[in-house]
Amino acid sequence: MIARSDLWRWVVPLAVGATVQSLPHGGYDPRGWGLLAIFAATIAGMIARPLPSGAVVLVGITAANILGLLTVRQTLSGFGNPTVWLIVAAFIFARGFVQTRLGERIAYVIIAAVGSSALRLGYALLAADLVMAPVTASNTARAGGVLFPIARSVARAFDSNPGPTASRLGTFLMKALYQGDLVVSAMFLTSMAANPLVAEMAFQGSGARLTWGTWALAALVPGIVALAVVPYVVYRLCPPEVKDTTEVRAHVRERLRDRGPMSRDEKGMLGVFLVVLSLWVTGTWHGVSTTTVAYLGISALLVFRVLRWQDVLEETGAWNALVWFGGLVMLAGQLNETGLITAFAERSGTLVEGLPWPLALSGLLVIYLYSHYAFASMTAHVTAMFPAFFALACALGAPPLLAAVSLGMFSNLNGSLTHYGAGPAPVIYGAGYVSQAQWWKVGFVVSVLHCLIWLPIGFAWWKMIGLW
Repeated sequence: MIARSDLWRWVVPLAVGATVQSLPHGGYDPRGWGLLAIFAATIAGMIARPLPSGAVVLVGITAANILGLLTVRQTLSGFGNPTVWLIVAAFIFARGFVQTRLGERIAYVIIAAVGSSALRLGYALLAADLVMAPVTASNTARAGGVLFPIARSVARAFDSNPGPTASRLGTFLMKALYQGDLVVSAMFLTSMAANPLVAEMAFQGSGARLTWGTWALAALVPGIVALAVVPYVVYRLCPPEVKDTTEVRAHVRERLRDRGPMSRDEKGMLGVFLVVLSLWVTGTWHGVSTTTVAYLGISALLVFRVLRWQDVLEETGAWNALVWFGGLVMLAGQLNETGLITAFAERSGTLVEGLPWPLALSGLLVIYLYSHYAFASMTAHVTAMFPAFFALACALGAPPLLAAVSLGMFSNLNGSLTHYGAGPAPVIYGAGYVSQAQWWKVGFVVSVLHCLIWLPIGFAWWKMIGLW
């Protein structure tokens, strides 16, 4: 039975879906409009939470199938997405770090070295992210597979776990890691999988060549400002109870001495981790996909008995993410194929017609950013909307190279909004340290902050280096 106090949670998504379906279709295909209604109702359900997120998505995609909007094959297509399975792998790696206690050891080393304050710990994680970013094209692998287990171990070292003690340190570290990683992803052509796609689409659309050096130079000043400001703003929005960690450092060094030398399982976990990280970093040379490398690592952990198969089965966060994120990826992809997303992009141009091109481009960037509420993947967003927005910007007078650079960077920053908007999001959100309401609140504030940093500072810097 549904409790009367929870009735509104069921009414909201049903009302949203019914409202969207009842709106004039404007000549669009009824199937596409039905998918839009299902997608809107599913997102509303994930906000109202009449059921856990995985269950809401499962109900949504089942309804789409029963209503004849999707075939069974289409309904299940999202569960074969490589990024979705990379997220599953990230959860399993995190379990290995915790179970072998390697993550605890690494956390102690970090705390002993730089852990004089919670804020410094946040910056230390982002410094590590920044070092890896130029040669690690998957931000899911980087933030979800490498840094998330360390962040969780650092939180646990301060007795901060999901639930009542999350705010001691874990909430801040998780949000600082996620929001900072999106800034890092925007700073290099090779730091997010869709960035090279942006460069290729810009070249095909205008002949503008967006090189690695041009991208890095364009991102340098606004990126550094964002990396300095975003963690501090997250710190203020999610203030950790543990602020000054100076006194803990001596205790941590003592714990490290008590731990003694590394165990066999720790050495095995570290060895596999280093091999996987090396293969991720050199991915552009050997051509093996990031997801394949991740499952090579998991296979090695099982073969060398660092993890048991039962451990993999018991990692419920991984299988929960598989259901809800895989389902959302599928719905967003099918919605894109209906042409409604492209139509939205084209209609957006009418909102900025007649403005000087710098203002028009700024307006398009803001629309482009907030349209990401409808996407469960940054790559999907780029594929669906970059060509239309890039063409609009150029038609309104923006220099092609500037339009490509700015849209490319906002293709990363837009992931700040939701807990499903980028690959690392389900991993970090799935840890349970941040509530959905808190995630969306912080995400919106950070998105506004990005507009305040990347538009005025970015345009001034891009003028200085000759992009316009």
